[in-house]
Amino acid sequence: MKKILLLSLPVILLITACNDKQKGENATSVDNPFFQTYDTPYDVPPFDKIENEHYLPAFKEGIKLQHEEIQAIANSEDPASFENTILAFDRSGDLLTRVSQVFFNISSADNSDELQEIAKEVTPLISEHSNNMMLNADLFKRVKDVYDNRFDADLDESQIRVVEKIYQDFERSGANLNEDEKDRMREINNKLSMLSLDFGNNLLAETNKNFRLVVDNEADLAGLPESAIDGAAATAADLDMEGKWVFQLSRASMTPFLQYAENRDLREKIYMGYIMRGNNDNEHDNKAIISEMVPLRAEKAELLGYGTHADFVIDVNMAKTPENVNAFLMKLWDAALPVAKSEVYDMQQIIDREGGDFQLAPWDWWYYAEKLRKEKYDLDENELKPYLKLENVRDGMFWVANQLYGINFEKLDDVPVYHPDAEVFKVTEADGTLVGLLYADYFVRDSKRGGAWCTSFREATYDADGNRVEPISTIVMNYPKPTEETPSLLSWDETTTMFHEFGHALHGLFTDGKYQRTAGVVPRDYVELPSQIMENFAGEPQVMKQYAKHYQTGEVIPDELIEKLNKSGHFNQGFVTVEYLAASILDMDWHSLQTGETVEDVLAFEKASMDNIGLIPEIAPRYRSTYFQHIFSGGYSAGYYVYIWAAVLDADAFNAFKESGDIFNPELAAKFRKHCLAEVGEGPAMEQYIKFRGQAPSEDPLLERRGLK
Repeated sequence: MKKILLLSLPVILLITACNDKQKGENATSVDNPFFQTYDTPYDVPPFDKIENEHYLPAFKEGIKLQHEEIQAIANSEDPASFENTILAFDRSGDLLTRVSQVFFNISSADNSDELQEIAKEVTPLISEHSNNMMLNADLFKRVKDVYDNRFDADLDESQIRVVEKIYQDFERSGANLNEDEKDRMREINNKLSMLSLDFGNNLLAETNKNFRLVVDNEADLAGLPESAIDGAAATAADLDMEGKWVFQLSRASMTPFLQYAENRDLREKIYMGYIMRGNNDNEHDNKAIISEMVPLRAEKAELLGYGTHADFVIDVNMAKTPENVNAFLMKLWDAALPVAKSEVYDMQQIIDREGGDFQLAPWDWWYYAEKLRKEKYDLDENELKPYLKLENVRDGMFWVANQLYGINFEKLDDVPVYHPDAEVFKVTEADGTLVGLLYADYFVRDSKRGGAWCTSFREATYDADGNRVEPISTIVMNYPKPTEETPSLLSWDETTTMFHEFGHALHGLFTDGKYQRTAGVVPRDYVELPSQIMENFAGEPQVMKQYAKHYQTGEVIPDELIEKLNKSGHFNQGFVTVEYLAASILDMDWHSLQTGETVEDVLAFEKASMDNIGLIPEIAPRYRSTYFQHIFSGGYSAGYYVYIWAAVLDADAFNAFKESGDIFNPELAAKFRKHCLAEVGEGPAMEQYIKFRGQAPSEDPLLERRGLK
């Protein structure tokens, strides 16, 4: 199945959009950039020429053209073969892929009311098209013919793998169902696609539009660093509130407030604004959407022969079964919860010593954790920030990639961008061979969904003549904008996040495979290995010496500050692990419901789930249900566990570099690039990992890294 049609891709999630319908319907191929060969450097999308009116006609034409391609395959009178069926299917839908990769990326990074209206019209069209394709009996018969004869058709291993994967896609889409069941599957898919869209739109509004903490008394800023104050003043100015300070629910704005603001009441106010998103009984409430989505997912799983949605999802992951996932999560939970409780005790001691007449509450955690960090490790994160100028961090991660893989990055100024904040870099091998392009979009804005992510405007592939088509990867963050007084200075978490997303980009840039269905495509619980392994390099002393330089003086970060940072590596890991595991377990509970089981009270279900594992009141799950975008609008349903599953892999993999005595060990780097990045889609994920590591991964490095062992 063409990857762009998998409506669970994160990039589709927060789309919602548009009023230019009449104008869009009349757009012609003459003036529509999607219908032309891109006349741009490196064939990037001509963002400077693409208008909202171009999307809908391009989507409709793309669907029409792929439908014709599919019909030609399905109705062919020639015997089904790899070339005329599997390869033809794999290469179909070029126009639809091109417009989709632009539209859904822009909808996430620079949304608008118009784009939201377009998405409302486009989403059911794509869902219907996907259903028509994957439930086409004649097409499936030909795919099955090739599949049944794959070992007798003189196919190589890569061809056999793509045959098996495409056949599996059809099976998991319902191709073996009877006609009544197929009709029901269509209904479910169409409904789920719209519910997912609505969930994401609601969350976007709740995060970026429906809450602002407006401070008009300068005394209420006590404790905040100047960078946070300057940023809040700039936000207020943008909103025509000169002389005030505005804090929003983006992490870049909210987290510093929770960490440093002395005003406890205001900390509570912004915290509650965050955790009540989608749960305010207003037009953007998500509770009813969840109550409708979960039973539909369970019913779909049952139609396909699975007990639960979790069974369906995890069957093709490395973990294989929900039982394996739950056992894994609970093993970590039992190790992490006592550590989190000890952190509560330590922070309550500080409150009591300071004469605070209250018990630690969730909105106090970040504030007293900072005090505890200072007390235990003599480290204030504000000491780090002056050394973490965004541009320097970016150059540092580029340097790491150069040391590992020999690749180089050159900023391009003559390439179209979709927003002025975005930058473009040409990525080349040591010998000058083009690897691909990297777009980077750093700063928070109201039109951008929350969080950080990596997608692509073009995936690595090969054309019909066997020439490699270079990928265009894009990483998107929500970092504080520079002000007149200071550049964008990152927190340590934001620094490692940039390295993380860059790791995803390297996976996309290095992908090398003949077939779109398998090139770079991995199980969901492998996806985070390429990203998370890069986080390890960010804090290595020799790496920090390259990029951590004071933004005013140019002074390289002192050794003692690096030492403090590394000694504090176990700091707050009880909290970090518990809040993450709580969300992962909540996800599994939602998707372990069977057909016929309904949930009328979303909040009661969530509470019962958390009570069952003994979550302490000082910590909320990292994502509560009503803003759990990953699982209800982001393709991670029954799959949020994958980050910590992949953390076992990344800790074990980085341990291989450390054990070698050289974190840039060229032999290991070459093996990791080949087996775990470039060719990973060519075989089962664990087999590819073992080709690099020489053995199965151990959980010990992860537990030791987090201080849980």
